Amino acid sequence: MEQRYYQPEIETMPVEQLKKLQSEKLVKQVQHVYDNVPYYRNLMDEKGITPADIKGIEDLHKLPFLTKADLREAYPTGLLAVPQKDCVRIHSTSGTTGRRVVAFYTQHDVDLWEDCCARAIVAAGCSNEDVCQVAYGYGLFTGGSGLHGGSHKVGCLTLPMSSGNTERQIQFMMDLNATLLCCTPSYAAYLAESLKEQGYKPEDNKLKAGIFGAEPWTEEMRRNIQDALGIKAYDIYGLTETSGPGVAFECSQQNGMHINEDHFYAEIIDPDTGEVLPEGSKGELVFTSLDKEAFPLLRYRTRDICVLSRKPCACGRTHIRMSKPMGRSDDMLIIRGVNVFPSQIETVLLKEGYSPNYQIVLDRVNNNDTFDVNVELNPDQFSDTVGGVTKQEKALAAAMKTMLGINPTVHLVSPKSIVRSEGKAVRVIDKRKLIDSNQWKG
Repeated sequence: MEQRYYQPEIETMPVEQLKKLQSEKLVKQVQHVYDNVPYYRNLMDEKGITPADIKGIEDLHKLPFLTKADLREAYPTGLLAVPQKDCVRIHSTSGTTGRRVVAFYTQHDVDLWEDCCARAIVAAGCSNEDVCQVAYGYGLFTGGSGLHGGSHKVGCLTLPMSSGNTERQIQFMMDLNATLLCCTPSYAAYLAESLKEQGYKPEDNKLKAGIFGAEPWTEEMRRNIQDALGIKAYDIYGLTETSGPGVAFECSQQNGMHINEDHFYAEIIDPDTGEVLPEGSKGELVFTSLDKEAFPLLRYRTRDICVLSRKPCACGRTHIRMSKPMGRSDDMLIIRGVNVFPSQIETVLLKEGYSPNYQIVLDRVNNNDTFDVNVELNPDQFSDTVGGVTKQEKALAAAMKTMLGINPTVHLVSPKSIVRSEGKAVRVIDKRKLIDSNQWKG
């Protein structure tokens, strides 16, 4: 099979040449950030580091880390590295206490991001002859915009469906002969079930590939989606802080995601000590944006745990590969593609006058996440009627949806009914069994 690339001279660049390019970009980027971002300049000054100390990627470890706490503290424009008038767009994620992370983009940033997504689309075997159905959400969420722009760069006919409205999704998929589906894996599984319920067989659609991301998914789920839709399913990785989907993507080998190393430099660190670990080690993924203009993050701690490998890939791409994330070094959960922190639940409970004793129970039924929150009532909060409790549960669920962006099922339970271990309640029970670290072959 002929290998195809969107930007072959970059995607197959010899590793030594790639590292030289990274070093050149890093030196310029550090100077850009130091000159234009007082927040990060102060962090560098505290460490006694100046741009002159960074002569290439071998010096990257000298720079301080950035964390999500820094992004919240600098909200909204404290990490902006260009005049706001030079920016053309923002994207945003939810914050742990309602304070969001806002990422800014110049037109140059958008162009580079769309190139990254275009690489993913071509790696999935698509070209300007394909019809790309984008069923990720649009708006502040990066998923829809990223794949939409990438689809345009490739020259696909783009169906900007956004998420939801499954009947319409199926109508356009079938009537316009969509060949590439871009959405969360759980929604792809739901679409497959809906197609089956309407009497369609896998061979009835024209889909040949899917690019699925924004939430963890297993190899078993991949196989189920591939069989149910008659496609090849590809993983994609990204985060709003660095641009969105397209930071890394799977090729035809489906064995790890190639990081777009000409734009993002990846490190693996010990999450406890911050020490940089050698290739092949399991640890926390750290990204440095090498050429973003508006919101360039240096050494941003993603909190995702994974492994990097530079073993040669049969697809011919030379860019390093990352495994699927194998967990988190913080307490963040990804539910239906949305980042959720237990502390957000606690914030809502205290604001609404409830006990902070709660338990999140996650499961996956028919490839869809279930999200239940058990909340202990105080003795004086008992309602005399079932209807009264139901009304309280619905009101609390609505308050949580406002904070989280997704709707949990709330269960108000009697005092002290949540089991405690060594005096502490177990806050999260995740039954989804999402990631098997033994799947990574490198």
